[in-house]
Amino acid sequence: MTSMEEDFPRGGTAKKPAESKVVVQRTEVDNLFQAKEQTEPKKRKGATKDDIKKFKKQKTGKEKEDSLTLNAVAKCVEILHMKSLKEGMLMLGCVKEVTDFEVTVGLPCGMQGFLSIKNISDSYTKLLSEQLDADDTEEIYSLPHLFYPGMVFRCVVAKLDTAKGGSVSIQLSVNPKLVNKALTSGSLKAGMVLSGCVESVEDHGYIVDIGMSGTKAFLPKKAVKDKHKNPEELKVGQYVTSQLEEVKNDGRVVRLSVSPPALAQACAETQHGWNLTNLLPGLLVKASIKKVTKHGLILDFLSSFSGQVDFLHMEPEQVSSYTEGDEVRACLLYVEPSARLVGLSLRSNLVQPGTRLDTTPTGGDRIGEVVSSCKMTTMHHMSGAVLELPDKTLVFVHRRHLKESHAPPNENRLLAMPEHTCRILDFSPMDQIHFVTLRESIIEKPFYRYHDLQAGQVVEGKVSVLLDHGMVVHLSDHIKGLVPRTHLSDILLKNPEKKYAEGMKVKCRVLSVDVERKRLSLTRKKALVESTLPLFLSYTDARVGRVSHGFIVCIKGFGCIVRFYNSVKGLVPVNELSSEPIISPEEIFYVGQVVKAKVLQCDPEKEKMVLSFKAAMEGDPETPAKPEFDCEVGKTLEAKVLSKSINGLEVAILPDEVRTVLPTMHLSDHMSNCPLLWETLQEGDTISNLVCLNKNKQNITLTKKPTVKWSLEEGVVAKDFSDITVGMQLIGWIKNIMSYGVFVEFPYGLVGLAPKSAMSDKFISDATTAFQLGQTVTAKVTNLDEEKRRFLVTLKVSEVMTPEGEAQTRLIRGLQEKRAVTEMLATRDDSDLRQQLAALSVGQKLKLTVDNLKDSGAAFKSDVLAGATILASKHHVMGATLTPGQKVGAVILHVDILSSHVHVSILSKLMAKKKSLTEGSKHTAMVQHIDRDFAVVSLDNTAQLTVIQTTSHLNATFLFESEKLKPGMHLTVNVIEPSCPELQGLPLVSWERTAPRRQHTLSESQPSAKGHCFGEILKGKVRAVKPACVLVTLEDGSTGSVHVSEVTEKVFLGTLPTSLVKVGSVVTARVIGGREAASHRFLPFSHPKFTYTIPELTLLPSKLDTSVEFKPVTAKEKLSSYQVGEEVTCFVSKYHPERKSLEVTTDPCITGTVELLAMITDPKDASHPEKLYRMGKAVSARVVEVNSKPQRLVLSLTGVHTLEKGSVTLGMVTNVQPHVGLLVKLPFGATGTVAIMDLADAYRPNPLEAYSKDQLVRCFLLGNENGKWQLSLRPSRLNPAQAKPVKDPEVLSIEELKAGQIIRGYVKSVGEQGVFIRLSRGITGRAQLQQSTKYFVTKHNVLSQHLPLNTLLTVKILSIDKEEELVDLSLLPADTGKPDVLPESLGLPLRLIGEEKKKHDTKKKRERTLSGIQQEQADQVPPKKKKTKKAKTEDSDSGVEVYFREEEDKEDDEEPKPEPAKVKPSPAGPSRLQVSAGFSWDMGLNSLKPASAAQEADSSDGEDQEENGKSQKKSRHELELEKKAAEKALVQREAELMDPNLRPQDTAAFERLLLASPSSSLLWLQYMAHHLQATQIEQARTVAERALKTISFREEQEKLNVWVALLNLENMYGTEESLKKVFERALQFCEPMPVYQQLADIYAKSNKTKEAENLYKTMVKRFRQNKAVWLSYGTFLLQQGQSDAASALLQRALKSLPSKESVDVIGKFAQLEFRYGDAEKGRSMFDKVLTSYPKRTDLWSVFIDLMVKHGSQKEIRSLFDRVIHLSVAVKKIKFFFKRYLEYEKKHGTPESIQAVKDKALEFVEAKGTEAAC
Repeated sequence: MTSMEEDFPRGGTAKKPAESKVVVQRTEVDNLFQAKEQTEPKKRKGATKDDIKKFKKQKTGKEKEDSLTLNAVAKCVEILHMKSLKEGMLMLGCVKEVTDFEVTVGLPCGMQGFLSIKNISDSYTKLLSEQLDADDTEEIYSLPHLFYPGMVFRCVVAKLDTAKGGSVSIQLSVNPKLVNKALTSGSLKAGMVLSGCVESVEDHGYIVDIGMSGTKAFLPKKAVKDKHKNPEELKVGQYVTSQLEEVKNDGRVVRLSVSPPALAQACAETQHGWNLTNLLPGLLVKASIKKVTKHGLILDFLSSFSGQVDFLHMEPEQVSSYTEGDEVRACLLYVEPSARLVGLSLRSNLVQPGTRLDTTPTGGDRIGEVVSSCKMTTMHHMSGAVLELPDKTLVFVHRRHLKESHAPPNENRLLAMPEHTCRILDFSPMDQIHFVTLRESIIEKPFYRYHDLQAGQVVEGKVSVLLDHGMVVHLSDHIKGLVPRTHLSDILLKNPEKKYAEGMKVKCRVLSVDVERKRLSLTRKKALVESTLPLFLSYTDARVGRVSHGFIVCIKGFGCIVRFYNSVKGLVPVNELSSEPIISPEEIFYVGQVVKAKVLQCDPEKEKMVLSFKAAMEGDPETPAKPEFDCEVGKTLEAKVLSKSINGLEVAILPDEVRTVLPTMHLSDHMSNCPLLWETLQEGDTISNLVCLNKNKQNITLTKKPTVKWSLEEGVVAKDFSDITVGMQLIGWIKNIMSYGVFVEFPYGLVGLAPKSAMSDKFISDATTAFQLGQTVTAKVTNLDEEKRRFLVTLKVSEVMTPEGEAQTRLIRGLQEKRAVTEMLATRDDSDLRQQLAALSVGQKLKLTVDNLKDSGAAFKSDVLAGATILASKHHVMGATLTPGQKVGAVILHVDILSSHVHVSILSKLMAKKKSLTEGSKHTAMVQHIDRDFAVVSLDNTAQLTVIQTTSHLNATFLFESEKLKPGMHLTVNVIEPSCPELQGLPLVSWERTAPRRQHTLSESQPSAKGHCFGEILKGKVRAVKPACVLVTLEDGSTGSVHVSEVTEKVFLGTLPTSLVKVGSVVTARVIGGREAASHRFLPFSHPKFTYTIPELTLLPSKLDTSVEFKPVTAKEKLSSYQVGEEVTCFVSKYHPERKSLEVTTDPCITGTVELLAMITDPKDASHPEKLYRMGKAVSARVVEVNSKPQRLVLSLTGVHTLEKGSVTLGMVTNVQPHVGLLVKLPFGATGTVAIMDLADAYRPNPLEAYSKDQLVRCFLLGNENGKWQLSLRPSRLNPAQAKPVKDPEVLSIEELKAGQIIRGYVKSVGEQGVFIRLSRGITGRAQLQQSTKYFVTKHNVLSQHLPLNTLLTVKILSIDKEEELVDLSLLPADTGKPDVLPESLGLPLRLIGEEKKKHDTKKKRERTLSGIQQEQADQVPPKKKKTKKAKTEDSDSGVEVYFREEEDKEDDEEPKPEPAKVKPSPAGPSRLQVSAGFSWDMGLNSLKPASAAQEADSSDGEDQEENGKSQKKSRHELELEKKAAEKALVQREAELMDPNLRPQDTAAFERLLLASPSSSLLWLQYMAHHLQATQIEQARTVAERALKTISFREEQEKLNVWVALLNLENMYGTEESLKKVFERALQFCEPMPVYQQLADIYAKSNKTKEAENLYKTMVKRFRQNKAVWLSYGTFLLQQGQSDAASALLQRALKSLPSKESVDVIGKFAQLEFRYGDAEKGRSMFDKVLTSYPKRTDLWSVFIDLMVKHGSQKEIRSLFDRVIHLSVAVKKIKFFFKRYLEYEKKHGTPESIQAVKDKALEFVEAKGTEAAC
């Protein structure tokens, strides 16, 4: 007590004179209560009014018992920020805008809130619901009747909503129950100014709701006459600010007044009883300036409050005149009770109430305006800056608008800039100033407000969301528009989500803008967006004769209504819809259709307009056809070539010179002749035999196809869709080729579809390769769709009929076309060669000279054909021995006049004399030469040659190379005419294929394989475009391939280069190699096996340049040019799902592979990586490895090519090994291991069960040892920025460990030396067996059974040997605080420790001495009498002693060894061996004989020995020792029988004890354990059942103990069914709640987490009113590491439990967080609950205990400082001071101890007499 009085001296007269108390309070109180929560005692009689005022201004705290409230002085005056807003905060607001359902409210400091119609008052909400239910809305007054712009009112923040973009929306309320929440009826005083809402209208006045139940406020009608804007009557729900004139009956009846003069003078006075909890914004107060700062003022008001006036609310004209001590009138702007923050305003428009604020400034609406040349006048670092515009207007920039959102602040640089450009964002009516921004991103925006948009404007935006009625498009953050469903496309989309995705950029045109309602309507119709016609934005724009695009909004029988922009509409009468009569417009037109309309009449005043579609079409200047030109379809015409284009000829039809286009594909039926004719025809040439196919107002279509012309002449055509019938056969041509079929066009513009299944009799896998664009076909109509005017056709040869002789006629026309080309070239050119070539014909014989010989054949020269190239293939010189210069005869097979090539043959069978042919004779023919659509064949041995077509039918398809005619192939021909003049005398034949057999006499692909050499430049037409290559049909009919890398020079990553090439386009290419036809493997031309190949081409301009040397590069050279780590562009070739690898190519000859781990960085992409990499896509890769055999690259697409220490990579689990951890396959062929300690930041039981083989994981590379990487999966390594606090930190070295440290680890192994536990990757600690469990175990096997590999344990470090790197650990519960590693159910004896151990050792020593003496005696006795030895053995080494033997076992075993010669041989062996044999669980204490019996046995034996004379007499000393030992053994035996703690060792002993104590659950449980040790489970069950029947029903706890034991037994040894049955029985006989709790604990201890959780869920439903259940469940969740689930459980508990329990429950959960979860979270929970309930000193005490254990010194001292300033009883404060001092004495310094004593002294002096008591 003395020391306490020294530490805490009592106050009063003992320390200071009484007259000095007041002085102490004024001078010393500042240190004690500065910025702390503290209350003022009621009795302060000695203090003056000024003293009280000063005292209160220095405190921050809470409401006191005498209702005087103090708040802290602000450190720095700053404006109110959004982050400071909280729900429940009171503010003064001004109406900016009113709509029917919402009021936009301007708040202080430029903020903006929204007042919903449902947040007015309860009476107004009730009235609304009643009127809506009654379907009568006459008496409802909408918000515009109740509020008007500029109106000032009090409001409360009801809710803070966070929008999708992260912006905060402030929802306000004026409900009096919320605004006046802190006021009570008893606190109402006359003169107070309150706000309310009219509740009802009575005869003589109004009942006003002021938010207090039990209080009726009445406002007389006569007092309302002068009210602004409402001279008649107020409405229900109307907001009124009124003064309390009279308060009656303790506040139950109040009379109000709304007189403006009275309100203007009504100041809040101290006697009104205002405090921080009930202060209201809008109150006028008299204040004095306490402090003037650069950023604002600090005021004192109502004698005890401090408030701040920011610079925005100082009167502008008086800013410089404010001085400290000035008295001013101020208006409360906002009150934040929890932060004790009060904001005031000195602005005259707020200080003088009743005035209406201006919502728009005097300079007009300038929002959105960009102003340059602005000067920054002042910078308020915590708030923003003030700018001066060029017109001297001051504006404000909020601090967040001084910079871009993510840019670092640099306010000094801004202040130093001479000029700024800003954009005006808004006008704040409360602050009467414009708010502007300096963000360039906002200043540069084209649209800031809806005012900035005009109808007809083309804008770009992002798709926000797709709705049923349209699509929302955001043009900027605050401007969004709606694209109606009909305007999403030119046609109505059934599934718009397939075309539009969220975030997609789209171009739209503005249809209309409603600025007031902030509605924007847009269109995505391409015809409207891209229209170049004048826009009709108003009726004045629609002048008569103007044409514009509009869209149909309505279709009626009298016409269509067309809408333009800004609701400009016009009517198109039915007679103006078309030049042809229309009966029902709805069948022709549809709503949303874009149309071109011409204005016929317009009356802007009446807003009426008449339009015409017909006039718009007729007046279209684009129509080139002259109406007077008479051209009928089918008419034969002549035309003159005007110019040549890629796809055709531009011609003028003679004689009227009407211009049109003749496509190249319409020049002939033979597609090979079309380019020939196009090449031959020149500008100015006249083309005859043209026929008109189709005509319309825009164009005339011509053709020169003989077959199509014939069909028109013969009338085999359909002129209209109505003429088409199923089964009709028509001649047409392929118009378009799609994957699903081909479109066939016919004369008169009709188009039909031939599906893939109807294209050929053969199976077609690729529809794009069967036909060529423009190919003439015969089609048969199969299906008609009258409604959609579509039809289907078939092109199958088997289904179409061909006129007899059609093939021969086509052949003759084709050869005539070729002959015409030859003649035109011969006549056009003056060269003799061409004229000589034109005179040559097939079959003609020549005399030639051998020029040179090649592998491919021979070249000849002729004196007659100088300059011509004469060639014979290898097949055509077969069998002849040729030498250069030799003269030979040859026969002509083909003459190519364009290239001046002549193909000949010197075969003898062709050179022989021709034999005559007879009409109708059949012959076998061999193909000798192929020229695209034509072939030259020889007939048998007749030496006759003739020409045939390679296709026997117009619709014939060749899907495979084997189907095409090739040299050496045999045919069967039928002679039609032996000598045909049109064939220049050659026979005219028909042919068909012979039975298919393979011909090997000539290479099938010889023309394509050997026809081209490296570097040759060729022309061809693109036949097909595939992702990885482009197939080109070359001029000689062979197919070449262009690799994706050879398409374009500049490749953009992520694109498909082949998509740049279009099917059908003509390209120039160069040969760079070839491919095998079978495998498509790239081969250079020098390859020896280059036999069956496809030419490999390039389209790159750099390689087509002939001026640059072009050398072949081998794959080996190309491969050697790549360096490891080099970044290359490659193209996706194929994904192999079985190997999970990607094949890519960098060029035609180099292939690369990318393994799965090198192509993705996110494990989520592992299931379908092919989705990331489309075929043909260009990607960037890094070279990982260059392999020469096979020649390929190993690449990486993740941006790295090698693994580096400290980086994060993706890995695949290859094996899960409990001893090691995870074996992981890494990219680039590396492997690594993840130790069990590196799997997570918080260790968990069974750490490896979450991982499986082939699972992908992100790994952190710790280091490389012996070629293997050490990896970590810890989140703190993978993503340190976002990782949660680390519960189990990494132990990198032994230096980080400290003795006494508690740490967790995993069991590595259990052996005789102890339990080995992994503490980190390289550190393993050992807990010796003595330090592993509190039970005595003789063998380590018991531990190894209960501690399997990787068991998670908590250990304490006992000692560390850093040199040897040995760590000694302890698992004992006393050290770790955790349960023992061995279960109690094993029934193992406890290990002796301390004094008990010493006693036992002493006893053992004595017994060992005695045993030695008896052994000597036994050695002297003959071996006949064994009973004596046995008795002695049992007596000296009982089963009880064996229990407690530790290290003595070895010593006991060694004792028989001395004097082995004296021990005679005996069947029983040495007597000491019988000790170990006596060790048995079944041996009980009763098995031992009493000491007297043993002594008697010894004596009798002795007598027998004496009588027989076989032993010597014992000495007196020996007899005395023996007697003492016997007595001692007897005493020990009696003590053991009397010891209640000693467990019986056999059934009889248990039964004897149970007779004495039948209701002792402890005895019954020991009895059960006795049976369980012997694995007698059924006997243990029987004992339990006996116990339940025997124990008295009054002993509820004893019975419960047995039930729990039985539950434990069934859990360990029974089944789920047996456990369930026992549980159900226990519930019937016991209180349910404890049974549930015990079973949950059993589940938890046996790691049955799932069962425990399910049981807890049942418990919280059944016992929801029981606090202990919730706490138990919370403890379980936190022990499992489920912190989030525990938080959710707390919320459920608070809802279920009575509110009076809430504080205790939160406190208990906070304690649990400290113990098992996150200490920081627990601290925040305590902070929250103690802020609300500061007088709960019991919680404060618990909080302090926990913080002392878990917190830092700084945090603990801060907590003590909070506690000693609580407003609680003085005795409790003294208790906390005592604890504070104890803590500092233990952990602090002399200075900190003295500081606590000083604080205590200050407290005592401040409290005065009360504290001294």
